[in-house]
Order: sequence, then structure tokens, then C-alpha cells
Amino acid sequence: MPLSLVELEKQAMALPLPDRAKLITSLIASLDTADEGDVEAAWAAEAERRLSEFESGKVKAVPADEVLKEARRKLREGR
Repeated sequence: MPLSLVELEKQAMALPLPDRAKLITSLIASLDTADEGDVEAAWAAEAERRLSEFESGKVKAVPADEVLKEARRKLREGR
């Protein structure tokens, strides 16, 4: 008879930390059903779209120091 989820969790929590880490890594990997080639193609398409928007003037670049300054300000304010 298979273990109930509660029993399985109880046994997993009794494992040493390195074994729990391996188990969680395996479980998370089992949820990822995307094909690596599909992911690469999606990122390539996104990069092309962003480049096209930048070259057409639809979006403007912001210097990194300005972005970081704004991010730090927001972190200080708690937003």
C-alpha cells in the first residue's frame, strides 16, 4: 500500500538535510516540463522583440546607474 502524503512528508522531514535538499531538487525538476529548446527559442524571440522596440524608439534605454539609484531609493522607502 502506498504511503499517504502525510506519512511521506513525515519520512522526508526525518532525512538528513543534504538528502532533503536532493529530494526537493528532484521534486522541483519533475515539475519542469518545458523542453530546453522551447525555452531557448522563447528567450531568443523575446530578445529580438526587445531589440526591435529599442531600435524603433518605442522604448528608451535608461543608464544602469539611474536604474540602481531608483531601486535603492525604493528599497529605502520600503516599496
